[in-house]
Amino acid sequence: MAPKTPFLSRSDFPADFKFGASSSALQTESSPHEGGRGSSTWDYFLGDLPAVQSYYKYKDDVQCLKNMNIENYRLSIAWPRLIPTAKLSDGVNQKGIDFYNNLINELVANGIEPCVTLFHFDLPSALQEEYNGLLSPNFVDDFTKYADLCFQTFGDRVKHWITINEPQVFAAHGYKMDLTVPDQPTKHPYIAAHHIILAHARTVKVYRENYRATQKGEIGISTSAQWFIPLHATPDDKQATQRAWDFMTGWFLDPIVTGDYPFNMKAIVRDRLPTLTKEQEEMVKGSFDFIGINYYTSRYTKALKISANDVPTSYETDQYVETLTEKNGVPIGEQAGGFDLIYVYPAGLGEVLLHLKVAYNNPKIYITENGYPGKRNDSIAIEEALQDYVRIEFLQDHLSNIKMALSEGVNIKGYFIWSLLDCMEMGSAYTIRFGLNYVDYNDDYKRYPKKSVTWLKNFITGNTCS
Repeated sequence: MAPKTPFLSRSDFPADFKFGASSSALQTESSPHEGGRGSSTWDYFLGDLPAVQSYYKYKDDVQCLKNMNIENYRLSIAWPRLIPTAKLSDGVNQKGIDFYNNLINELVANGIEPCVTLFHFDLPSALQEEYNGLLSPNFVDDFTKYADLCFQTFGDRVKHWITINEPQVFAAHGYKMDLTVPDQPTKHPYIAAHHIILAHARTVKVYRENYRATQKGEIGISTSAQWFIPLHATPDDKQATQRAWDFMTGWFLDPIVTGDYPFNMKAIVRDRLPTLTKEQEEMVKGSFDFIGINYYTSRYTKALKISANDVPTSYETDQYVETLTEKNGVPIGEQAGGFDLIYVYPAGLGEVLLHLKVAYNNPKIYITENGYPGKRNDSIAIEEALQDYVRIEFLQDHLSNIKMALSEGVNIKGYFIWSLLDCMEMGSAYTIRFGLNYVDYNDDYKRYPKKSVTWLKNFITGNTCS
């Protein structure tokens, strides 16, 4: 049966508000080396997984978008597909250039505006092997050259660029895995993040100086965000919410807005946190036209005792925060069907948006990811699997909180749903389904629109939904 949801209309949102869907190259395209693509570090963990064949089925994907009346699509470019060695001096892979040209042209021909992410987790293995990837300042130079190639090649049609997706994830977790360097959990996340911030800022500088005037586009970054609620109404637990925010989202937003790291990070991490030089601070501060927010869930926070004599052990313990999913035995929200880390808390998105307005001088915001993970169950008929009423309710509840934030003057310009298709998910592979469109893994990866597609199509065309 249809969910009971708040009354919602397309007219509740500005006429120029962008509704879109998101995906990434790593999670959708194809197995690692087809079409001349070089290796990425994720290939080490994933093996020769075939993704969902978007490298071959990109025209089908565009028709999925068109079927929803979606006019905006957030995709990513795989760096090792364009430059297999990651070094521009080694030459480009023309097959990779051709693929993204064809994809972008197909989108434009169907009236769909591409929003392109330059880095969505797929670090070229060559850079990890040569200089330990993000742990070296050389990453900044190589990433900027790769980004410049993308601006040159695709910028005549791409007007919305995202430098890096969820830098917290790659910085905090990427170098705790068994890559090619010993694990140093007390230092590596901060070094990696520092180089991400510098790579982002220098890329924005290149775009603004060389391309923005003629291409008339915009550029930003997409960060993860949760809302943190004090477990108890005590000063310690309230302060813990700020530390949790600072170590997740402020870690990246504070530098690009203010030119420096959050006070809490500087006070706790001290000499393990790299310092921005005066020149770097000037380059980093203001290095965004918009901020992308990826929101899925929220947490309660409980303060842990801070002692100056503590020996650092990890990025997580540096925060002196315990995050919890329930209070007095009551969950913060309903646990998502397919992914036990996600507790559905739509009000958290509204709180995040209001906080961004106050704490960061009301920047332009796109919600670049928000979606519901259903559990994969191949034992039920496809027709039954398409009845994703829980996803419809999820979308309506989150859109209602965006509507609220807009009424409070938050500068929100768009909402991108994760994801266009069921696909490989980080840490879960193919065990969950985030897609608006069902992918039949047992029959040539055929795509089928779920019930949420019908709802979204009606909503976007202006039909009222309740």
